[in-house]
Amino acid sequence: MTNNPRRRVGVIGLGMASPPHAQSLIDLAGRVEVAGCFSPSAERRAAFAARHGLPVVDRLETLLEDPALSAVLLLTPPDTHADLVARCAAAGKHVLLEKPLDATPEGARAVVSAMEAAGLTLGVILQHRFRASVERLAGLMRDGALGRPLTAAVSVRWWRDAAYYAQPGRGKKARDGGGVLLTQAIHTLDGFVSLLGLPDEVAGFAATSVLRSPDTGMDTEDVVAAALRYGNGMLATVDATTAAYPGYPERIEIAGTGGSAVLAGDRLEVQLVTGERIVEGRDGATLGGGADPMAFSHQHHRAVLSDFLDALDQGRRPRVDGREALKVHRLIEALLQAADSGRTVAVGEPA
Repeated sequence: MTNNPRRRVGVIGLGMASPPHAQSLIDLAGRVEVAGCFSPSAERRAAFAARHGLPVVDRLETLLEDPALSAVLLLTPPDTHADLVARCAAAGKHVLLEKPLDATPEGARAVVSAMEAAGLTLGVILQHRFRASVERLAGLMRDGALGRPLTAAVSVRWWRDAAYYAQPGRGKKARDGGGVLLTQAIHTLDGFVSLLGLPDEVAGFAATSVLRSPDTGMDTEDVVAAALRYGNGMLATVDATTAAYPGYPERIEIAGTGGSAVLAGDRLEVQLVTGERIVEGRDGATLGGGADPMAFSHQHHRAVLSDFLDALDQGRRPRVDGREALKVHRLIEALLQAADSGRTVAVGEPA
């Protein structure tokens, strides 16, 4: 905790993603003053104010023109990010941005460039890195407990029902920019990249299942199977879907010369060749992988916000800034390119 005065912040976007952020702001009231929360929908503003007791404003400009407001939590749909981040940058506001960076690879890079050019701080809400189990596994890997990684797997077998995809724009490239990879699996993939880095190349397949096609008009993938090759010889797989009823714990599995680790939901199990066994965390229940995508605690969102405030106070980068978030975006972009082209794609290839 710092001794700095409370920071005046605003919120833009009061949709489905806003409740854990609102609760985090309430929890951290000793560090932040909420100047106002904006949605173009009067109905959403009223519902948000009634539920959370936070102030709302009916003009975006009220926030951007407030000279005392230093940062914005931007929680709008992906296709709005590049434009709104550019406006925040022009107004001199730091931004904590709900994932993804933007709906398109070009927009994602523009978001990062706009904030860097303005000399402002960009934090990205990829909260799975703040899970205690992920942090524990990262520490074990830094210490070399698993030895040299040999093979790994990412599995995100979640469920989204018809009501979820019935929302206007949901699952459409025009608004969301992507399907299961960019909208759901991005969190687990980001955790995976934070542990093992980016692969050299990928190959794979992606499809829209018969559950969503063609009646929903969905034009993004809800089933993905892919392979990853690393320069050190490690091979990995990605299995991602939102068609696995009723939804199962997302998993990261790593096998190395020193032992293996399985991260399932919030539960970590490590078995080392020395005989040591480590088990930490909850029973492995999925965090938002079922029909209710918001069925999880806000504690990791609060940790992201707290780190962002610390970064502003200390003049450092957030743990997940724009450049760090671009890593998982590059992986997703390469996976989709591989699926579209039917060939192996180098992760560093331009779009």
